[in-house]
Amino acid sequence: MTPLDGVNIWAYLLDRYADRITVKRRKPALENLEKIFNATFKLANEVGFRTMNLRDLCRETGLSMGGLYGYISSKDQLAEMIEDVVRHVTHELPKRYMDLGDPLDRAEALIRASIYVSEILQPWFYFVFMDSRVLQAEQRSTAKESELHVQALFADVIAQIPGRPHASPDLIAAHILAMFQDWYVKRWKYRAADIDPDRFADSAVRMMRGYLSA
Repeated sequence: MTPLDGVNIWAYLLDRYADRITVKRRKPALENLEKIFNATFKLANEVGFRTMNLRDLCRETGLSMGGLYGYISSKDQLAEMIEDVVRHVTHELPKRYMDLGDPLDRAEALIRASIYVSEILQPWFYFVFMDSRVLQAEQRSTAKESELHVQALFADVIAQIPGRPHASPDLIAAHILAMFQDWYVKRWKYRAADIDPDRFADSAVRMMRGYLSA
């Protein structure tokens, strides 16, 4: 139950930015979007997003400069589209679990869903965390507001838990978000310890329930 995954994400981008993308043949457009963003993540990790340029992207994707301009006109647009994907999925995901009556069950569903979606879209989440400073000022502000929006959703659920400790729901929610970020930013640590997404999610849920249960 995820709004975007490794397959439908390209159709989302193509439809979302149809006014910018001039390539109208859908199949090659979807294939090239996948090439462009996978190459962006690769180059950003190897040389840094600030350092890479569109010619590097052309070499990595095999597209000509003119072909690349059919999808993006600048690095700023790339960064904006990546941030938009992460914002969209993190805003849409909680809506799928709001009908769970027990706030502890709802908190667990949100924790698991957030960990799993950050696993599916790890390069996107990692980029926003590491390279949000390259966004334009307005986009940086939007990214910050997005994170605060998700934190507020968690805080609202936590505040509904009966008998919870008298701690700030906002602060507890901030701690929970920090756990997600550690998962998708420091993958080397969990890979070395042979910890998979299920084991990490189980541990996070036990911590949450152990602290917040009456």
